[in-house]
Amino acid sequence: MSSDRYKGYRGRSLDCLRKFDAGVWSDVEIRSSRGDFRGVILPRSETADDAHIVLKIHNGYNIGIDVDTVESITEFGRIEAHYKIPEKEFPFDPGKPNVKLFGTGGTIASRLDYRTGAVIPAFSPGELYGSVPELADICNLRTEKLYGVFSENMGPEQWKGTAEAIGREIENGVDGIVIGHGTDTMHHTAAILSFMVQDPPVPIVMVGSQRSSDRPSSDAALNLMNATYAAARSDIAEVMVCMFGPTSDQYGLLHRGTRVRKMHSSYRSTFRTIGDIPLAMVMKDEIRVLKDDHRKRRKDRTVTVNTAFDPRVSIVYYYPNMQPDIIDSLIDNGYRGIVIAGTGLGHVNKPLYPALKRAFDQGVHVYMTVQTLWGYVQMFVYDTGRDMMDLGVIPASNMLPEVAYMKLCWALGQTMDREEVRRIMCTPVAGEITEREPHNGYMILQGGIPEVEEFISRYNR
Repeated sequence: MSSDRYKGYRGRSLDCLRKFDAGVWSDVEIRSSRGDFRGVILPRSETADDAHIVLKIHNGYNIGIDVDTVESITEFGRIEAHYKIPEKEFPFDPGKPNVKLFGTGGTIASRLDYRTGAVIPAFSPGELYGSVPELADICNLRTEKLYGVFSENMGPEQWKGTAEAIGREIENGVDGIVIGHGTDTMHHTAAILSFMVQDPPVPIVMVGSQRSSDRPSSDAALNLMNATYAAARSDIAEVMVCMFGPTSDQYGLLHRGTRVRKMHSSYRSTFRTIGDIPLAMVMKDEIRVLKDDHRKRRKDRTVTVNTAFDPRVSIVYYYPNMQPDIIDSLIDNGYRGIVIAGTGLGHVNKPLYPALKRAFDQGVHVYMTVQTLWGYVQMFVYDTGRDMMDLGVIPASNMLPEVAYMKLCWALGQTMDREEVRRIMCTPVAGEITEREPHNGYMILQGGIPEVEEFISRYNR
């Protein structure tokens, strides 16, 4: 095991650092067969591989250099980094709105402590003010850490607890709520909160960041400012997601919680409204409303919190040659609901029909969505669709698959009566079903073709 001078390095990478008498926090130039790099050598996790030296180059990004390519390392000094977050008292202004920020585990504003490799979250009002002082120009901010989990570990316990906490804050008179959340499953949480917290009188805005705050391209601070401004000043009283609009930092978008989806693994502008347009644009000191059919902010403190939830529901993504044992296994394991993401207008192959019939006969509620994401289930068009409806499969209109999943969990938490579940599922609650998609609600531009490249060139210079 290496000393602090070589923290985290072992094997070949440790041998390389010793050979050139360089260590962690050394400001160095590394000459390699793949180019020359100048920066600071960073510590590594003890479980990391032994084939790379990690360098923070001077533009703020980290790179890994294969030790087999290293020709020389020249040290110029040491620059040890300690990412302690400055803390200042958050000022209170009786003339500003009061916003509550709930944390669930996503690092909204944070720094990476390279000495330990740990992410230090900025979460108290003082830490947030020290990291993003612009927040004090927007509102009076209070914070509460509800959970500390990665977003993939969010589940019924956290969703229910978050909904109940929102209800308490609304009753206490808060003017807006922000929920810090990891981006990977933010749209799932936005969907279930839209059903669990109905007709709120104030904005409920979910926010996260695609890139950590120690990176020059981080979106954390701007997303947080936009979300807080929307919670404090917006007239839209719904569950929303606030994230980057374009890939640049021109503005953020407010997406309805039941029509939003994460669409790219790493782009900052990853969130997109599907089958509709966003509710609003958020810029510095301005909210530009794009849709008028939203719930409006009210002065009362009335909100309906219904945290019913039955976890015995699954999403099945249909694929050609799927075998019926997939459906049979869900039935045999006690699942009470199945959401199918079917092909085209909502189809599956005929070998699944007996299993779907068995599911209906054993009281399992089966709903059809489309894996195309855009568009509606249309099971009256072809014989396959009509046959499946005869087997008890119910079309879920234009609900997104994960939204239908959340809604079915919520519906089955309230009742197992087949007709009542169908009524709940097929009745719009929070914009999850729309009468039609607008003409500009489906936009996928195909790069490479002349007309699209000409259009992109106007904006991407």
